[in-house]
Amino acid sequence: MSELINILFKYYLTNPLIIFILILGIISIFFKPQIIGWFGEYWTKKALKKLPQNRYKIINDVWIRTNDTTHQIDHIVISVYGIFCIETKQYHGFITGGKYDKYWVRHLGKKKYYYTNPIRQNYGHVKSLAELLNLPEEKIYNIVCIPSEVTLKIQQDGEVVEYKSIVKKILSYQEIVIDNVEEIVGIIIKNNITDKKIKRNHIKNIRKNILDKDHNKCPKCGGQLVKRVGKYGNFIGCSNYPKCKYAIYK
Repeated sequence: MSELINILFKYYLTNPLIIFILILGIISIFFKPQIIGWFGEYWTKKALKKLPQNRYKIINDVWIRTNDTTHQIDHIVISVYGIFCIETKQYHGFITGGKYDKYWVRHLGKKKYYYTNPIRQNYGHVKSLAELLNLPEEKIYNIVCIPSEVTLKIQQDGEVVEYKSIVKKILSYQEIVIDNVEEIVGIIIKNNITDKKIKRNHIKNIRKNILDKDHNKCPKCGGQLVKRVGKYGNFIGCSNYPKCKYAIYK
């Protein structure tokens, strides 16, 4: 047995490539949700670069604060045809829900996973942008971009698009509604928060708000909702698990 261990150590555990692969594997296990989210935003960002740069200004990963609330917006596209507020979600599988539902449901066999409705979530970002820029909400368009392969059965009015179609979606708006594009770009850049501490507190508050007095009861069985950690990352789950498998993923 000791001889086998020595062989493994000599030929594998001292190989820089093997060590690198092992480290990469460990990182991917612990940071899987962040990695998936990063790739989703990367593909959306890449798609948005296909927009004509002389007519569309793109700002990625924007953090703004209005009414004592911090909002993290994945992508903002500014043009004379309007402002496009884009939320990226990396979903897989079969998703059902409605435009005005609090949660969407991911179906995985007989299991169901609940996710915050991104249309509703992004509408909060639209409202914050409208307030910051002193513009009517009608000039700011709510778009949810899904980079991954997913089957959607969602009742909506065209707010949800795949990343391959996002440029076509944006270019479909041809009515001029904005006459001060450069000024708007300047306001967003000036108010973009770069303080990492504020960003960490924002993420912490999101998780806390899910567990506030209006959301601390499981809608399926009435049990207590608690923080949990699973293979898909941090989530809010029912305390009656495994009898009740209700869970909320951001």
